Amino acid sequence: MIFTLSKWDKGGDEWFRVISDVIFSPAKLNLFLAITGRRADGFHDLVSVVAPVKFGDTLRVERTLDGKFTLECDDPSVPRDGTNLILKAAKAFIGATGEGLGARFVLEKRIPMGAGLGGGSSNAVAALQGLNRLAERPLGSEAMLNLAVKLGSDCPLFLHGKPLVMRGRGEQIELLETQSGARLSGRRVLIFKPSFGIATAWAYGQMIAVAPASYLCVGEAEAKLGHWRKSDAPAEDLLYNNMERAAFEKYVAMPALLERLRSEFGLAVAMSGSGSACFALLRHDSPVNSVVGRIQESWGRHTFILETEIV
Repeated sequence: MIFTLSKWDKGGDEWFRVISDVIFSPAKLNLFLAITGRRADGFHDLVSVVAPVKFGDTLRVERTLDGKFTLECDDPSVPRDGTNLILKAAKAFIGATGEGLGARFVLEKRIPMGAGLGGGSSNAVAALQGLNRLAERPLGSEAMLNLAVKLGSDCPLFLHGKPLVMRGRGEQIELLETQSGARLSGRRVLIFKPSFGIATAWAYGQMIAVAPASYLCVGEAEAKLGHWRKSDAPAEDLLYNNMERAAFEKYVAMPALLERLRSEFGLAVAMSGSGSACFALLRHDSPVNSVVGRIQESWGRHTFILETEIV
């Protein structure tokens, strides 16, 4: 949801209007992720069911008169230079529209980095949406999609705000039919992340170097997904991620904990994206406090743990 705030302020000898958009920037979960092969351009093709959740960052986008873009953040570990996807998005927006506006971005960071939760990509799309509103919507949905694709493979999904299927690099988007989406939306999930992150580039490099057999051919991936979509099976039956093998071979504490959660609590669990965050689908009778205690016992009391819902 986007809220528009307006006020009058004074700059020099003239009064001018400052508009600030406050935009929710959600995290995402890959409920189904099949990496199907490496492309000629070095990227990977995938088939994935991705869903935003009701947890995320907040980005304020405030118009400025100097034509510059600045970024502030409450997390000192977040880069504030041109490597940040928010500022890359701003540069791409100006390049596509020729608009002369500047903006001050203020990011309240909640999504952990290196988690496979799409925080940076979500922030980039939030920046595009905010700038587009400030400029009175010069870009339509197709133009916004084209910009999002150029910024990153996960970016396009955040333009929709509901569970969907991604294909190709992520630029091919298909909304789930109502019956399938209803099995996902509103499901409670417990997200937990160890103290370390996993760089996406490293994870894909590991698949190429040590786990090429973990690729799933596109026909099999589509068959697995199609079977779930045509059935009335619950979300638990959808979970799949063939990036787990590469990550789990190095970070053995991850599969060890997931197996304990399966065997002790009967939970459906998986890693999201390239990791390191994992998640469990919660039932109405799941002993959440006991599950949290087991996670803390395994990964430490300062482990990032959060309960939320799929949008």
